[in-house]
Amino acid sequence: MPTLLEQPVAVTRMLVTTPEQARAVEDPARAKILELLYRQDMTADQLAEDLRKAGHDKALTTVRHHIRVLRGAGLVQVTRIDEVRGTISKRYGTQIRLLNYETPEDFESKYAKIIGTTSARMDKILRNIRASLPAPKSDKQPESYYHYLAVEILNRAVTASLETNRD
Repeated sequence: MPTLLEQPVAVTRMLVTTPEQARAVEDPARAKILELLYRQDMTADQLAEDLRKAGHDKALTTVRHHIRVLRGAGLVQVTRIDEVRGTISKRYGTQIRLLNYETPEDFESKYAKIIGTTSARMDKILRNIRASLPAPKSDKQPESYYHYLAVEILNRAVTASLETNRD
């Protein structure tokens, strides 16, 4: 059988998420909720109104369902509970900043030099991270677990730096 296409695929990015988190943010309204909650804590009523303004006309019960899904995935939490006129009012917030952008097709070529110099610097940082991690609990712990830890550590460090210097 003749080969019609053969193209090597190089790993250029890592996505650290759980299947539950991936399912939670696949819905455009839930992604928008994360974006809104990144800016400020809000109630379900406030979220429903801001979603409507953004073109996601959702019933309050649907917004509450989306909040439950996001909470179940660990992406949203209750930040405040108040009693208002005999009813309970919850405010929600998130520690997640969802960067929901399409990568330009020319990204690799446009930023190749920066990627190269940054990769060289990252090698040293990654060696230091690996040396600082505890020894594996068993010989069966895969190398990919260390990759996960390194990416998670770097993600939180970059996030802390960007949030500190946020406009």
